[in-house]
Amino acid sequence: MVTLVLAHSPLTGPAAWGELPDVLGQHGHVAVVLDVREDTTPPFAVRYVAEAAAQIAAAGPSPPLHLVAHSGAGYLLPQLGFTQRAARRAVRGYVFLDAGIPAPRPVTRLDLLATEDAVMARQLEALLASGRRFPSWSGDDLRELIPDDELRAEVASTLRPRRRDFFTEVLPFPSELDWPDAPCGLLQTSPAYAGPARSARARGWPVLERDGGHFASCADPEGVARDLLSLIGRL
Repeated sequence: MVTLVLAHSPLTGPAAWGELPDVLGQHGHVAVVLDVREDTTPPFAVRYVAEAAAQIAAAGPSPPLHLVAHSGAGYLLPQLGFTQRAARRAVRGYVFLDAGIPAPRPVTRLDLLATEDAVMARQLEALLASGRRFPSWSGDDLRELIPDDELRAEVASTLRPRRRDFFTEVLPFPSELDWPDAPCGLLQTSPAYAGPARSARARGWPVLERDGGHFASCADPEGVARDLLSLIGRL
């Protein structure tokens, strides 16, 4: 049995995992699904990690834990790991599921995006400078990524669009002396995260690739669960 803590992106809610938690449960594993909502004011990252840690404590999972981050939650995974270490819950591994990798220096989310996709970073910066929020996807925008109508509507309705101050916040960063304190791996499901996948390989982390798009957990939860557990088995 494996205990997995599923940390959703600060731009989405837990609906972005689709049926993945249920599938993991059907295979005999424990999935603790976070639902962070109180990180709406600065410091955004600190609030996300604090609420996530409180929810893990309330769930009382049996360690050791595998912390699994989707998308932008990847940048916060080291800090979440530190909270578990402080609570004397062992972390067995960190998994980045189509997620960004934290940098060992002070950077913003825009800085990190620029290293992953310079064109998208420029487009996002221009959009935010105009006063708009991101993401502003509709159900139609997600149609190709999430085939199920009901789930697609739920994911779209639980998106958490952010203003520029969220993306320009300097993120807490892990010291290379302190993190990683457990093995790491990355599962890439969309071309947008090819950069983090290359960085993970350069660090010697195991990397798996699969098609399915950024919301692969919604499109193919069985396949993602299989790859996720395979990756954990290699840590």
